[in-house]
Amino acid sequence: MSTLHADEAFLEHYQLTHDPFAPRVPGFKFFPAQRKPVLGQLHHLARYSQLMLAVTGPMGSGKTLLRQALVASTNKQSVQSVVVSARGASDAASVLGQVAQSLGVAQAEVQAILKQVVQLALTGQEVYLLVDDAEQLDESALQALLELAAGVAEGRPHVFLFGEPSLIAGLEELNADGERFHVIELAPYSEEETREYLEQRLDGAGRGIEVFTREQIVDIHENSDGWPGNINQVARDTLIEAMIASRTTAKRPSMGFKMPKKHVLALSAVVVVAVGAAVLMPKKGDKAPAEAPAAQAQLPLGQGGNGGAPAIEFSGSSQPMPLPLVGQSQPVMREPLAEAAGMGEGEEGGPAGNTALQPAAPSAAVPPTVTTIAPPAGATASPAPTPAQPVATAPAQSVAPVTKPVATQPVKSVAPAKPAAAPTQVASAKPAAKPAAGGAGNSSWYAGQKPGNYVVQIFGTSSEASAQSFVKAQGGDYRYFKKNLQGKPLYVVTYGNFANRDAAAAAIKNLPAKVQAGKPWPRTVGSVQQELATAR
Repeated sequence: MSTLHADEAFLEHYQLTHDPFAPRVPGFKFFPAQRKPVLGQLHHLARYSQLMLAVTGPMGSGKTLLRQALVASTNKQSVQSVVVSARGASDAASVLGQVAQSLGVAQAEVQAILKQVVQLALTGQEVYLLVDDAEQLDESALQALLELAAGVAEGRPHVFLFGEPSLIAGLEELNADGERFHVIELAPYSEEETREYLEQRLDGAGRGIEVFTREQIVDIHENSDGWPGNINQVARDTLIEAMIASRTTAKRPSMGFKMPKKHVLALSAVVVVAVGAAVLMPKKGDKAPAEAPAAQAQLPLGQGGNGGAPAIEFSGSSQPMPLPLVGQSQPVMREPLAEAAGMGEGEEGGPAGNTALQPAAPSAAVPPTVTTIAPPAGATASPAPTPAQPVATAPAQSVAPVTKPVATQPVKSVAPAKPAAAPTQVASAKPAAKPAAGGAGNSSWYAGQKPGNYVVQIFGTSSEASAQSFVKAQGGDYRYFKKNLQGKPLYVVTYGNFANRDAAAAAIKNLPAKVQAGKPWPRTVGSVQQELATAR
């Protein structure tokens, strides 16, 4: 199913106008009560503090939304906001180049930028310098931003860094001279805020919070740790799981087990052969008409009891009739044929020349001289060979009665070429079904799994090198894939492949302690496949 069709099915199932949990939904802004004091604190510190301000939180914690709110809540006439990104521009030259361009400064240097800031201050304008993805800044860029934040006596810009917690370590290494920055750590949503967030997301897509049960909301909050980005992912996974479960239940047959079509056909063939054999089998005491010898043929089927082999009768016809459904009757005929050839239990069927049904015509398995051997005296009165008697010791008895064309068609039908090839096909199929080992962004592995299966999401990071090193260190069933989160690449590490959610949850308890510390959670392979398709 293509991504478009998968999204359409998801939206149609829940009657949504758009995906409510997409990373970026136009016009959506959720600002919980706990973030309002943080916004007020940023404005207060920008006015009265001389320190650089660093806002930290994990990916998907709402840093970008807070940065947007900060810009939107400033007085545009008295504040000029300069927003730069450290993604792909992490060194001092790149960062200063973005700032200089926004302020109309010819030279991308600290002193030249500060000079322009002083000029703006004389006109009553302040400068807010806001840096997204600040965890990617290198040492030279952090040093340059600290110098800008310190400013000069006449003026300075107010510098705000928005990044992941790893940003703090880089700042502390440069803080040997004293306190030069202040850190504000964002807090996750409470359970009630998570519910309000879900409700507002769903409301914008034309549905209400009733699509989730109370237990599902609690589960979403616990598995996401209250971070908005994780809430989106877990909530979407929950809806997809419920959709798959409802469709599986709807497709499940109401009565019994539905046998595959090919098995039904094979079983039908067996029944037809059995019924045909029963109808054509002469009853006890019946004798074949002596006046029509050409209408009968003796076929030794390994039934040799007390000297009388069963005959297949062709009534009222001088032409041979084919056995019913001979092409599909191999499973039924194979065992008696093996017994008639004197084979032991468990032996594979050999070529047709080793059976009692071999025609008089020459073949690779039977020497042509078999057809020219004249039956010894009294051969017509001798019984067919019994299962314990090897055919090779009495060629005249087993071949002479089958000199008519009536046996030429059944011989071709019992050749066990197809059953003999089956083990080779099965053996070649097993390696293809084995899942690939964990490795470098094996997106094709996820695409080849059942959507209803589960994997355990370990963590997500904006650094592919971090994901690669973790997978390489852990090995085994660890692997990662690339997705988009709020327009930025995110590398998600997963573990295992499980048939259901309970098995995935049980596997989490057996993971190493340091892996469990990141609070991994189970998710469907189908949700991963949709993210992979969206990221293309």
